[in-house]
Amino acid sequence: MTKRILLLIAITLLAGCASNPMVVAPQQELLKPLNDESQVVFMRSSFVGSAISASLYEVNNGDIEFIGVIVNGTKVSYKTTPGKHVFMVVSEAADFMEADLSAGKTYYSIATPRMGAWAARFSLWPIKNDPNADFHTDMPQFDGWLKNTKLVENTDKSLAWYEANKETVRQKYEKYWSVWKTKSEADLLKRTLMPEDGL
Repeated sequence: MTKRILLLIAITLLAGCASNPMVVAPQQELLKPLNDESQVVFMRSSFVGSAISASLYEVNNGDIEFIGVIVNGTKVSYKTTPGKHVFMVVSEAADFMEADLSAGKTYYSIATPRMGAWAARFSLWPIKNDPNADFHTDMPQFDGWLKNTKLVENTDKSLAWYEANKETVRQKYEKYWSVWKTKSEADLLKRTLMPEDGL
């Protein structure tokens, strides 16, 4: 029983609770990316798992770059280069989203909860321009997500959190990336931002 309690505490510390080490950005308007860069906006809005935070990363050939921590009712803007990318969300487990980004475009993703063994796990879903997709820019919820989430940015506290947890994050990446690579081409397409999905 003691081991289970200690494990639960460790998972809670890794995933984070209701507090967020990020800070609300003073400028809430999403600025357009420059002509030689792309922007991905990660949003989260769900009552389920709302007390648990999740952390966001870009992974490039095994190198993990910390993007930020996302809690319910927030969004994180990430500027990167055009081209192919892999993004990761970590809570109790890790999950991924792939992307093929065009220059000068802004792309959107929604982090959705699913129940894990101890706490909520999260998945990253691309918000597509295809009305047949699970999440798309024409669905009425999209405008609500944009308006009702606060843009947050990193602080010394969030960067220190990552430094303290980076080894556990890497372990989760290594465990769950091998699972991701077993997905079918059709499943991967559903979980990939395509160039035409940018606004």
